[in-house]
Amino acid sequence: MSIIVQPVSLQNVNQVMPLVEGFLKSAEDKVGVAEYSVEHIKVYLAAGQWLLLVAAEEDGGSLQGAATVNFINYPNDRVAYITSLGGKGIVNPEVFAQLGQVLKGYGATKIQCAAQESAARLYERVGFDKKYSVLEISI
Repeated sequence: MSIIVQPVSLQNVNQVMPLVEGFLKSAEDKVGVAEYSVEHIKVYLAAGQWLLLVAAEEDGGSLQGAATVNFINYPNDRVAYITSLGGKGIVNPEVFAQLGQVLKGYGATKIQCAAQESAARLYERVGFDKKYSVLEISI
């Protein structure tokens, strides 16, 4: 099965969300992100602040996963920061090569993400290097 990665245009986000919400909710449950929920993701996507990408079977078949991305502009790079990623079998070199090409089309020079150790190992399989860990403290 070949998978193709496609961005969802802003005007179609609300129509596509019911189809990908399960992927994003699954990612939220696995990672335990406390900063935002799927409901917040919907708001960011509808406002055009984040980009929604879908991974589907190439022959027009079923959706296999979804990702959301926030772009961060630094003086030397435009970083595509993966804020959520969920689905079956989409963290593989073929899919991430496509993801990289799509994000390059948006001007990205790097892709970043934060992940728990178990998920970090999946990202490392597709070429990500561990740059640093994200830590926090409540005050």
